[in-house]
Amino acid sequence: MSTVQQASLLGGRALREALRTPDSSIPTLLIPLFFLVVNVGQAGKIFPSSSTSFLEGQSYAAFQLPSSLLLAASFGTAALYLVEDIEGGYFDKLRAAPVSRSALVLGRLMAEAAKSVVITAILVVLALPFGISIASGPLGFLLLLVLTSLWGVVFAGFMQLIALKTRSAAATNSGGLVFFPLLFLTPNFVPRELLTRPMELAATFNPVTYVMEALRSLILRDLAWAPLARGFAVLAVLGAVMLALNVRLIRSYD
Repeated sequence: MSTVQQASLLGGRALREALRTPDSSIPTLLIPLFFLVVNVGQAGKIFPSSSTSFLEGQSYAAFQLPSSLLLAASFGTAALYLVEDIEGGYFDKLRAAPVSRSALVLGRLMAEAAKSVVITAILVVLALPFGISIASGPLGFLLLLVLTSLWGVVFAGFMQLIALKTRSAAATNSGGLVFFPLLFLTPNFVPRELLTRPMELAATFNPVTYVMEALRSLILRDLAWAPLARGFAVLAVLGAVMLALNVRLIRSYD
């Protein structure tokens, strides 16, 4: 059986775990929507669509939506389920079986990608009443789903590193707090050129910035390949590093 087939089987198992606990997805939807409502409520009147050039004629909610999408994609439960497998002894059985180490990593990440696609689509639909439209059209919407799900995979993969290293649900759960500084060290409320110099430097060196700007370009403008290329390049590099570290950690797992 190939690595892809093994990863697909493990991914199917991970999806079934998620389907057995559908209530765990409720915060994934409600908390990003809460931040969208609060941020738009606080700053929406400061940036009217008629006189704010960076909104491209849309509402301020369209500018804020990528932050909510990235936040939702960072609620993945793959690492916590992995800790359950470690504590229950199932992970040791998988390691003892003739299963590729890459498949052990990719299985849960494939499930995370599928969940991120569904949650992203639901969030976009729920955000439409805020006066948001996807300016890049159907292809842009598909790219929006791909970008967000890839971020979900990358973030879940780094969370799995914490799970494999600590084998602790508490430590793994706390590791998710890393995302919040990364989210706020981005051009979250205004474009990068309107930030103060220290904040602009921090945002420039923050990889999440380029994913956010790629998502924002899909929502606010027709297909713009430069920000998309930067966003996909960042995700490709982070994904390669994440995968290599996961496989290395599993191979040296005692």
